[in-house]
Amino acid sequence: GDPRLARMAELEIIKVPHDLPLTVNDSVLPYLSYFTSPRGHEIVEHGLDRSGRYSAMIRRVLHEEGVPEDLIYLAQAESAFLPQAVSRAGARGIWQFMPYRGEEYDLERNYWVDERSDPEKATRAAARHMRDLYDMFGDWYLVMAAYNSGPMNVIRAIERTGYADFWDLQRLHALPKQTQNYVPIIIALALVAKDPSLYGVQVQPDKTLPADTVALGHSIDLHLVADATGADLEDLRDLNPELLRNVTPNDPDFSLKVPAGTAAKLKEDIEQVPEDKWTSWRLHAMDSGETLGDVARQYRVTLASLETANHLEPHASVPAGFLLDVPTAPPVVRLVHYRVQRGDTLEGIADRYDVTISELRRWNHLRGNRAPRGARLRIYAGGEPAPASRRASSKTGASESRGESAATSQEVSRKSGPGMPDSGRSDSAQAATTAADPIHHRVKRGETIYSIAHAFKTSVGAIQASNPFLSERPLEAGDVLTIDR
Repeated sequence: GDPRLARMAELEIIKVPHDLPLTVNDSVLPYLSYFTSPRGHEIVEHGLDRSGRYSAMIRRVLHEEGVPEDLIYLAQAESAFLPQAVSRAGARGIWQFMPYRGEEYDLERNYWVDERSDPEKATRAAARHMRDLYDMFGDWYLVMAAYNSGPMNVIRAIERTGYADFWDLQRLHALPKQTQNYVPIIIALALVAKDPSLYGVQVQPDKTLPADTVALGHSIDLHLVADATGADLEDLRDLNPELLRNVTPNDPDFSLKVPAGTAAKLKEDIEQVPEDKWTSWRLHAMDSGETLGDVARQYRVTLASLETANHLEPHASVPAGFLLDVPTAPPVVRLVHYRVQRGDTLEGIADRYDVTISELRRWNHLRGNRAPRGARLRIYAGGEPAPASRRASSKTGASESRGESAATSQEVSRKSGPGMPDSGRSDSAQAATTAADPIHHRVKRGETIYSIAHAFKTSVGAIQASNPFLSERPLEAGDVLTIDR
């Protein structure tokens, strides 16, 4: 390594305060050298600039949980402080929690929110996870290694080599290559972050986003919140990165963050909107010279519906500043196809998509509180489906009205709950027992829709109608078909 750079870093360690062990060796120096290059400067600067928004909160939470505040640099390495960062493996948030690890530390994940992207809740979960790892290993370098590769990889490396020291495990190549580099990268990032100018790094930290927290007790569309507060929709998304959609969950305990000083105005303005319209109506402040016809055209609603919603006489003149209720279209019902996983219950699936168990049973002709493993359930996320004659057009318009693609539904359908032990109940026992109830048939190798239809004395069209996924892909061995008798 560069002896001048090594000496500079060694002097820095003596000078700067730190509560995490810092060292300079032949593993750390190459990364320190890279971070002083033009490309390295760019990477470090972007992360450190963004850290300004969260650093005070992160250090406070780490301190409250009794772990070193310098563990903040794991977040720089993991996500560069991006709350909505998602890895190819499905890790999410500033601390890049995998779904199972997030659930282990009470980070909720459902159709509406993913708390792995909530900066404060995820930071507290990460601090508790690292504290548990320290109780296991008693060494912060091993904690960082275990955070990266999982504790079992570190335990196995220690048992295999007899060494409980990160540098020894690295020397013996006993850990995954990524983990062998992970700890030196974090040490190098910490050295640069503690004295950026020493390494030629220019940092302009983002300002924190001051916010009020408001519990509304009912779902509300962020567009309506923006109307009432005057906030930009993107600012609301930045303040609430855990929201997966532009609508808050129908959870009385959910707290929404709004720009500081706007909570009172939000509560006051939305009082004039019926609560059951919070996800489908808008608010509009009349401009000087603007007419009701102008507003109706802007929001693509009828003039009559605008007058009715605001108790106005036909051809009424509305003064500038008047706050109008705008009865825009109701929320779109989105059809999701969900494949039942091992251990799933109807209650858990209903909670995930904010529907009721009785709706799940009715939409899928089910009985009891379980569905056959492998079955593909029809779920109308967002409410009851339209009548059959209108359903096709309703589904076609779904992605356009909310600006979301059909791929969103497919992505949601791939998400599954945590694995749990199977109840041991067989598919045949799970199926209905009376002649009027549907059969759930697991497709065997070599079977076709025609052969199955013939065996069950039904038609190909009837099977396709009961199993909408067949319009998306061919039949595969292992699929579970719903067959109406």
